[in-house]
Amino acid sequence: MVEHLGSLTGSPWIYAVVALSVLFDVFLPVLPSGVLVITAATAAAAGTGAATGQVPRGVPDLLVLTLCAATASVLGDLVAYRLAWRGGERLDRAIARSRRLTTAQERLGGALGRSSGGLLVIIARFAPAGRSVVSFAAGTAHRRVREFLPWSALAGVAWAAYSVALGWFGAHWLGAGWVSALVSLLALVGAGFVAAYVMRRPVPEPQEA
Repeated sequence: MVEHLGSLTGSPWIYAVVALSVLFDVFLPVLPSGVLVITAATAAAAGTGAATGQVPRGVPDLLVLTLCAATASVLGDLVAYRLAWRGGERLDRAIARSRRLTTAQERLGGALGRSSGGLLVIIARFAPAGRSVVSFAAGTAHRRVREFLPWSALAGVAWAAYSVALGWFGAHWLGAGWVSALVSLLALVGAGFVAAYVMRRPVPEPQEA
């Protein structure tokens, strides 16, 4: 897998490709942003000589890759949040037709105002399309940006660091080939299923004193 990406993983353009993929997958969750991050991290691990495989000499820097993916994630969240905040009849109708968006909006109604409620934003970042649902729901519910942005930043950093770590350690343990890439992707998908299950559970209401 790393070999097939060739010059892309060995050039600075990999950061732009990763950033654009992560930025826009809030609108198009089918974009392979996680695959790109894992593959770039695998190339970085292979470039250290600790893993086998033919890769270009210039490999992505792990810290830059993580910051690039995390920053793009936060920017994408904010764009979706602001679009939903401004709303409009067409967007309101689209959200009303989506059971997932409607349910998320109801759950976020008071969740972001509590210290534990923002964890939903972090968990949703790992779930399939969860980032999109939460960002649009937070904007539609007119939650304040200071309630949403810190959690979005933590979610972006957590997701980016996890994805980079999967590619890095997978290459070190299994070699920089398709086997390590497949195992890393399965681990990312597994985290997504767990996150989706947690999101379906009701958020506990705070107990009155």
